[in-house]
Amino acid sequence: MVSMSTGNRADFGKYLRGRRAMMAPPAQRAVGRASRRQVPGLRRQELAEAAGISVEYYTRLEQGRAQRPSREILTALARALGLTAAERDHLFRLAGELPPEPLAPDSEIRPGLRRLLRGLDDTVPVTVHDGRLNVLARNAAATELLGPIPSVGRYRRNIIHQGFTAEARHVLGDKGAHQYGRWAAAELRSALGRYPDDEHLRSLLAELSATSATFRNHWAQGEVGARRSAVKQVRHPTRGWLTFQSEMLHDAERDHWIVIYAPAG
Repeated sequence: MVSMSTGNRADFGKYLRGRRAMMAPPAQRAVGRASRRQVPGLRRQELAEAAGISVEYYTRLEQGRAQRPSREILTALARALGLTAAERDHLFRLAGELPPEPLAPDSEIRPGLRRLLRGLDDTVPVTVHDGRLNVLARNAAATELLGPIPSVGRYRRNIIHQGFTAEARHVLGDKGAHQYGRWAAAELRSALGRYPDDEHLRSLLAELSATSATFRNHWAQGEVGARRSAVKQVRHPTRGWLTFQSEMLHDAERDHWIVIYAPAG
């Protein structure tokens, strides 16, 4: 097993000690005279038992004397310490490991973001989609610009699937639809890399591969999504062609993408 550097082991042990000290000790039944705890939080033995590891090994981890723990042990420690996703990811990084990928994006957007969408209803189009490329929300300006979300169809909310419809060519024009299709295929490949076993994404890939020659051509290029900024021309239903600077912002904790259409030119 690969060892952590001395500095990393010390930081890792310090983080474990700090988190353990913050945990409330288990309730004790009064049997005779209750034992008095000398330090706050859980004892090492209590934490080790909760994580399913020996107290001797856990002590070496805290003291910076152990080899790099496995991903399974890191997961058990995070669970025993009651860490949030961000705290768990920090624990993994301290141990020299990549944080675990989420099994699925969050299905609910933050309340503050919903308020932001409403606040920009009359000025700037804003959309929110998740890591599966499904639209979670649009403000009024975005709905006016892009049209309402279709009411039927399994992929009606999916922006990848929308990119290979006649409506996309109408809204974006021939050149814009070509650019969007290229981006969409690359984004789908990126999403599948993040969620390789996701049934929704895999069925979407199968659907587009079977029904769209344009998608097959883009998919064959093997590109992976990376573009987060672009100038787009969009056909407004009443105002004609408008030019926007499109910017994508990422909420990594929930794997949500906020797309802002700022007027350009």
